[in-house]
Amino acid sequence: MKIFSNTLLFKRITILVSFIIVSLILWNTYTFFQKFKHEERIKMEILATAQKEIASDTNLDANVDLPLKIIENNSNIPMILVNDKGEIEYFQNLDSVKASNPKYLEKQLIEMKAENEPIEVSYKGKNKQFIYYRNSDLLNRLTYYPIALILILFLFLSVIYMFYNSNKVAETNQLWTGMAKETAHQIGTPLSSLLGWIAILKMEKVDDKYVAEIEKDVSRLNTIANRFSKIGSTPELEKENVVAVTKQAFDYLESRSSKQISFSFSTTDAEIYTNLNTELFGWVIENLIKNAIDAMLGKGQLQLTIENTAKKVKITITDTGKGMPKKLFKQIFKPGFTTKKRGWGLGLSLSKRIVADYHKGKIFVQKSEIEKGTTFEILLDKV
Repeated sequence: MKIFSNTLLFKRITILVSFIIVSLILWNTYTFFQKFKHEERIKMEILATAQKEIASDTNLDANVDLPLKIIENNSNIPMILVNDKGEIEYFQNLDSVKASNPKYLEKQLIEMKAENEPIEVSYKGKNKQFIYYRNSDLLNRLTYYPIALILILFLFLSVIYMFYNSNKVAETNQLWTGMAKETAHQIGTPLSSLLGWIAILKMEKVDDKYVAEIEKDVSRLNTIANRFSKIGSTPELEKENVVAVTKQAFDYLESRSSKQISFSFSTTDAEIYTNLNTELFGWVIENLIKNAIDAMLGKGQLQLTIENTAKKVKITITDTGKGMPKKLFKQIFKPGFTTKKRGWGLGLSLSKRIVADYHKGKIFVQKSEIEKGTTFEILLDKV
């Protein structure tokens, strides 16, 4: 239907329909409650009439079976009969064990006085008695009925919303995956051309130093294209030396960063092996280093350390940047979250997905202090 193609209109209609349903539930429940309450009042008035009949009948041989039957049939409405002095003479449908305590009866009487108007029982204006009562348990439970219905309606709408939202997220993911693969495909054409130009530069005997740098950048573009082509598909992991893969990404960014940043790389072993997808893992290292450079505003110290432990490979990246409060330690890995004025907040969320989902490792903020710096840590299983 065309009406559902307009998301905003659909949401407004859903809210309006929900409001109408809730209003009808509350109104019908209120009406039924008042009707039921009125019927209980009539029942108590009949009981009062029966009580009056018994109290007014001076003939010992008179038949009082019907009034007694009426009083005995009250099995659900708690009531207390008091005399004109306020003394309790009789009660019904109250806890008999607790009723042995006068304070319990006094408390029940106070609640009844607050809940309903008393019904007077008298004979020719003499021997006045008063019947106090409160709502039956059934009537009290009825007050929770609309709450239960509203909760059911809320759960129903929540399921619809989650279903709608999950479909929207899936469509968005498909869109981004398609765009990423198309980007990788489009980059392939100029890459092929650049490789041809590099070959020509070599034939023209251009300074090898310049050609080597161009080759590095072309190789970098090829790596980026391969990364984008892998988005949306499960990457293949191979046994790789994580030190070499990390050092390659580290060296590339060091050579192209501000000279005001002091880069430091250290490792406990030259070779530590783990299952990696080199292109995606290199992307993680680059994201963390770039974030560190941004946090330091292009000036400071950056240290990357690789430690070989008993079962894990521990990689830490420490900067001397602006740091962050502890409350952001987990939020920064959420898609779209960023503390920068520019940026989409995808780098760290993508890094977490690569490390946690693809490599079955962990990535987290080890520590951070405002105006002192931040340390990120990556843990991977060794092979």
